[in-house]
Amino acid sequence: MEYIKAQKKFGQNFLKSKEILSKIASSVEVGKNDLIIEIGPGMGALTEYLIQKKCYLVCYEIDERMSSYLNKYENEKCKLIYGDFLKQNILEDIKDIPYENIYVVANIPYYITSPIISKLIEMEIKPKEIVLLVQKEFAERITAESKHKEYNAFTLYVDLEYSASFLFQVDREHFIPSPKVDSAVIKLSRKKEIGVQNKEFYLQFIRDAFLNKRKTLRNNLKNYDWEKIQRILDGLGYKESVRAEEISKEDFKTLVNEYEVK
Repeated sequence: MEYIKAQKKFGQNFLKSKEILSKIASSVEVGKNDLIIEIGPGMGALTEYLIQKKCYLVCYEIDERMSSYLNKYENEKCKLIYGDFLKQNILEDIKDIPYENIYVVANIPYYITSPIISKLIEMEIKPKEIVLLVQKEFAERITAESKHKEYNAFTLYVDLEYSASFLFQVDREHFIPSPKVDSAVIKLSRKKEIGVQNKEFYLQFIRDAFLNKRKTLRNNLKNYDWEKIQRILDGLGYKESVRAEEISKEDFKTLVNEYEVK
């Protein structure tokens, strides 16, 4: 394949390994009435594998230079949309497709990874599974457990709606142009229940808890009833000097749920 010159403003790095592309496409099992959304298909390297699944496919590409490579894939089950994914009304775009489940499979620009994941998580009809090729450090953050250096409020934000797993690493030499960091493929699987009574309060609480990672939880939560928090932490087995990064995902949910009712 003759590669179009990557544009830095779009965060383009083209994955060239057919083995890895096939592996990414194989990370989801879909039926013929399911829908896959691909973000940033570029010249269609991954699209070529996704279209073989014979399900519905909608591809969002911001760079219209790619049309000469992508237009050949368009058919009654494959729709191409040229525009900024973050500005699109996804449910409006897919309203005429009689899909059963939504899946997302994509190699996305590193610099907008968080906004893309947030948009997907906040969709009114949420994807059943999301498979993304992202920066390795970001993959570690999404899949981190407590006490890991990358564990933070965004980890917990994603965990509220999705179970995250680190599938495999993708070394930088597999891209054109080669990025300065290694990548990894992650998979987010939709949970049946979020496990908290008040989502908005939970999200505000964890943002405040991780406000300054060097500070203790008590110092970050000065606007909350610390005596109440301390009683709950005691019951969970944490010391008063605990930091947010030391508290597990499930214990954060317990802490917030009990704080609201006590």
